[in-house]
Amino acid sequence: MVLVGVSHHDTPAAAAQLADKVWNLRIFTDRHRVSRPGNLPEHHAAASVSREVSAADIDAPILVISQFTLYAETAKGRRPTWDRAAPRLTAEPLVDAVVVALRERGATVATGIFGADMAVDLVNDGPMTILIDTDS
Repeated sequence: MVLVGVSHHDTPAAAAQLADKVWNLRIFTDRHRVSRPGNLPEHHAAASVSREVSAADIDAPILVISQFTLYAETAKGRRPTWDRAAPRLTAEPLVDAVVVALRERGATVATGIFGADMAVDLVNDGPMTILIDTDS
């Protein structure tokens, strides 16, 4: 699951960069390779989790959901503001650009409905949630 927040300064190039990072970032386990006897050095035998493959390597399907709330500003007061989030007319085409770029790379991509209230179940299989910021 990829939650995509768009800010005022994001561009189509940033959308393509995000898609490339999501598709190629080595954050998944290759359980088949890790579980085969003799595949790991003896001193690594206890290491049951090895993050060595990408979504591209395992042909992982991806769910892309627009999520303006990622840009919530909570430093002042008791109510969050979303001034840093891009408006719909800017954000929606860029979220769509991430989806298109992922599909161009070979990903199977499902999407939500932009701006809709949706109930989405997520099972976080492991201790990993990663923020990918194309500005850095």
